[in-house]
Amino acid sequence: MTDTTVISDADACAPSTAHAIGTEAATTVAGALKALADPLRLRMLSAIATDPRGESCVCDLAELADVSQPTVSHHLKVLKETGMLLSERRGTWVYYRIAPGKQRAVAALLDAFAPAAATTDEPEDTAARVAALQQMDARVTRLAEELADELTGLNRELVIAIVRESYAGLVRSAKLTAHMIPLTERFARQRLTDLTRDRSAGVPRVLFVCVQNAGRSQLAAAIVNQLADGRVIARSAGSTPASDVHPHVRSLLTEIEGEQEAETAFPKPLTDDAVRAADVVVTMGCGDVCPIIPGVRYEDWAVGDPALASPEGVEAIRHDIEGRVRGLLATLTD
Repeated sequence: MTDTTVISDADACAPSTAHAIGTEAATTVAGALKALADPLRLRMLSAIATDPRGESCVCDLAELADVSQPTVSHHLKVLKETGMLLSERRGTWVYYRIAPGKQRAVAALLDAFAPAAATTDEPEDTAARVAALQQMDARVTRLAEELADELTGLNRELVIAIVRESYAGLVRSAKLTAHMIPLTERFARQRLTDLTRDRSAGVPRVLFVCVQNAGRSQLAAAIVNQLADGRVIARSAGSTPASDVHPHVRSLLTEIEGEQEAETAFPKPLTDDAVRAADVVVTMGCGDVCPIIPGVRYEDWAVGDPALASPEGVEAIRHDIEGRVRGLLATLTD
């Protein structure tokens, strides 16, 4: 026998005000998602979006999977019909590129949605997080006071404000760990250094920015610091930082920087002072999030996301970034 709960008319569900997206927009988005609901099409789209040439030949895309040429052409036709791709025939080959009006949508898909969808995070205990945050507040206050006492050449209120802002920026995305206070201190010191930098003196600085600051921007900064050997200083940040650096990227950081330095790498939020302190800002999939500061050089690198790549793909991305870094350093150190 099945128990049935009887709901009186007074307790009946009453419709609430609907806030769903409109029918026309939903139909358009559903059509795009349907076209993308195939692993090979997603791989093709990511290959085109990150091709250094800004486009890919159908012969390049045929190498992504063991399928026939007609199958490749069919998948590309589906993507083109959604308006995501443009094509151009040159001789016997056809080249594909992301349609200008769809570049932001493709970037959001590949740089934000895809990494989040491909990662399974354990849900955090809300009650435990609240309790930890309450205990952390006093430690942050103590850290702010200690740094203000140490950095006597800076305005005390400024130091305290930067420490608190740094902590707030990190705790929004990071999992609460025993390392939160040391990370806050490192981030605050970095920001205070940026704020007081004399742009007319010292070595050039490069800021790498991607969405999550968990992969390619971390990798690029590490490669610059390794190859430049102090002649150029590189830092990294994210427009929407992840909770941690991707494990396979941390392995590469260990190879480049050593275990001790790699273990302390953490995703950092993008700040205005970091951009102002840089001589060059390199964006990777998030070019419209950085403020435009006079005197700062901006570059945008179409580089694959190691969070979604195979081990072989991660190595290819590393070599791609290293080649670009060498070219960048040549313009800053000659």
